[in-house]
Amino acid sequence: MEALLTRVSIYSRQMIDVTNFDTAIDLQQPRRILKYVLVFCTSGKATLVVDENEFELSENTVITITSGQIHYFKALDGAEGIILEFTYDFFIKGDHDMELIFHNGLFCHFAMNEAIKVENGTMIVKLLKEIEQEILTRPYQYLISVHSRIELILIEVNRTKINRGDELYKPDALFLRFLEAVLSNFKNNLSVNDIAGLLGTTEAKLNELSKLHTNKTAQNVIFGLIVSESKRLFTYEKLSVKEVAYALGFNDPFYFSNFFKKHTRISPKSYKETVLN
Repeated sequence: MEALLTRVSIYSRQMIDVTNFDTAIDLQQPRRILKYVLVFCTSGKATLVVDENEFELSENTVITITSGQIHYFKALDGAEGIILEFTYDFFIKGDHDMELIFHNGLFCHFAMNEAIKVENGTMIVKLLKEIEQEILTRPYQYLISVHSRIELILIEVNRTKINRGDELYKPDALFLRFLEAVLSNFKNNLSVNDIAGLLGTTEAKLNELSKLHTNKTAQNVIFGLIVSESKRLFTYEKLSVKEVAYALGFNDPFYFSNFFKKHTRISPKSYKETVLN
C-alpha cells in the first residue's frame, strides 16, 4: 500500500481525519476524542488498547472505537495502516445513519470492540484513499461523497461479520439517541424520565427498547455507562474519587463510592490502586 503521507481534515473543527499509523503521534499515548475512530491495519502487527482491553491487529484487520473511548497503540511491530476519524455531527444525518454506525455492534457503547479480519481489505484501502483525495481536492459535493464512502466501508465490515456467522444486531435509532443523550449529560444526572422528555418519547418506551437491546432497564443501562465512564476517569484522567463523583453528577462522593462498589464489587480506592499497579 502507498502511504497516506498527509493528515487531512475538514475545517478547523476537524470533522473528519485520515492518518497513517506512523504519523499518528497522538496515538502513542492514551487519548480520548469525541469522534468515531476506525483503525485499519494493512500489514505487520500492532497492539491497540481500548479502555481496559488489548487487541492484536494484523493484515486486513479493522477495529472500531466509539466516541469517548480511551485508546492508544501499545506496540507497533512493523505495522502499517490507516486511521479514519469522524464526528457524530458529520456522519449522523438521520435514523439510517444512526442505525448503520451501530449495526452489528460497530462503534457500540457497551465495550463490544473487536478486531475483525475483513474479507476485502483492498476495497477498504481504496475507499480510504478516495476519502483522502476528496478532502484534499474538495470537488463539488465532496462531503456527500466522503459520507457515502464511509457507508461503504461500514457495510463491508458488516458483511464480513454476517458471512462468518455472527448474529444480526440491528439497533433502533431512538435507543441509540438515548445512549448519546446519557453520554452528553453525565454532569446533569438526568433521570430516565428527563431523557425521555429530551427525546420526545416516554420512559416506558425507553425501558422497552433497553430491554430489547440489552435485557436491562433503561436505568440500569445508564448505570452501566456511568461505571464505564468512571473507570476511564480513574485510569487515564487520574482523577480523585471526589473529582469523578462530581464529574458524573453525584453530589456526595460517599454515595458515589457505594454506587461504584455495588456495580463493580470493588471500591473506587481499590480499583485505582489496582490500575496504578
